[in-house]
Amino acid sequence: MSSALFASDFKAAPYWWDGVPRPELPLSEPPKQADVVVVGSGYTGLHAALRTARGGRHTVVLDAEAAGFGCSTRNGGQISTSVKPSFAELSRRHGKERAFAIQQEGRNSLRWIGDFVREEGIDCDFGVVGRFHAAHSPGKYEELARSVDDQPKGLEVACHVVPRAEQRSEVGSDLYHGGVVYESHASIDPARYHQGLLSRVFAAGAEIIPFCPAQGIDRIGNEFLVQTPRGTIRTRDVVIASNGYTGPLTNWLRRRVIPIGSYVIATEELDPALVDRLIPRNRIVSDTRKVVYYYRASPDRRRIVFGGRVSLSETDPRRSGPDLHAALRRIFPELAGAKISHSWCGFVAYTFDELMHIGRHEGMHYAMGYCGSGVGMASYLGMRLGQQVLGLAEGATAFDQLLFQTRPFYSGNPWFLAPSVFYYRWRDRLAR
Repeated sequence: MSSALFASDFKAAPYWWDGVPRPELPLSEPPKQADVVVVGSGYTGLHAALRTARGGRHTVVLDAEAAGFGCSTRNGGQISTSVKPSFAELSRRHGKERAFAIQQEGRNSLRWIGDFVREEGIDCDFGVVGRFHAAHSPGKYEELARSVDDQPKGLEVACHVVPRAEQRSEVGSDLYHGGVVYESHASIDPARYHQGLLSRVFAAGAEIIPFCPAQGIDRIGNEFLVQTPRGTIRTRDVVIASNGYTGPLTNWLRRRVIPIGSYVIATEELDPALVDRLIPRNRIVSDTRKVVYYYRASPDRRRIVFGGRVSLSETDPRRSGPDLHAALRRIFPELAGAKISHSWCGFVAYTFDELMHIGRHEGMHYAMGYCGSGVGMASYLGMRLGQQVLGLAEGATAFDQLLFQTRPFYSGNPWFLAPSVFYYRWRDRLAR
């Protein structure tokens, strides 16, 4: 680790927490009885709780850490249409009708979160800024250009091709080979968004109890007993909203999600004129690598927030920071002297089919596995999950009843992650 790269006031914590520290909620005892117990206080859990509480259900949210300690306040603040597999791939797996519905849910989630933020009046720097998706090789540029012309009928999105000769109008780098702008993609301050959501859950009458993990869940007839260090709650419904932090409490779910650390840095404050040259249109940016980098300007346009996967196995953010900085310098050589002010990590949850999942298992409701696109889809499926708990027909989604795959001998420890990252890096380097 090169200490020269770190600012004097460096923090091994999310940049977003500077403006919105983790809330200090009272360490109260959980009630003896509830209608709904939600395990996890990220976007999924809070959106589910908001729906059930507003629907008149006594709702209790438990978290092993501070409210929103996980990836809901650790992500890069980028919002897309979320669904990774293409329409063609989904059609091969599920047929064209189901594929269309799944792809449409991604578009629904992007539109819905914008409407939610506006209707609720959440002050979180939400903006439809567009995404520049950069091609890291000439061949990938040709693929992107073809994808713009070959959008499935009825699933078209507003986008346009940017050739390499014009890419500095989108990103101040010569590293790429052009790209595509997806005009409806958005950015947000994830911690301020979470705080606004938290306040609305409180206002709806739900209880949020931090540092109170669910330690056991037993089904007794049509009810559940949820054990915590500070007492047992009897409840009619349980919602599991743990995503990348899913553990042995729900082993069936743990075997179906792959926790992957996503590492992020923020630079020290920069000259605004430099930021204007590097990201002139305030886009969010990603690239076509399988081991992707994603970045943006901070909401005040004084820093670059830069994320990606830089190690074969999980590591300390103090060690990942210099590696991310090296990748940032390759894209923007002008930032060679910019120090790191923050370096952190959050765990996302991938799935074996690269799709998010929602449903019930052994009577418990769940939604998880957002595959790195959790801001929009965790919010959207959390809302739908709350509707499903209430028994509302509008809670139905295109993800319902999808087979939630696992693999033989997989127990939640992704031993295959290091060789997979190595393989995909090799493929990224060979891309033509």
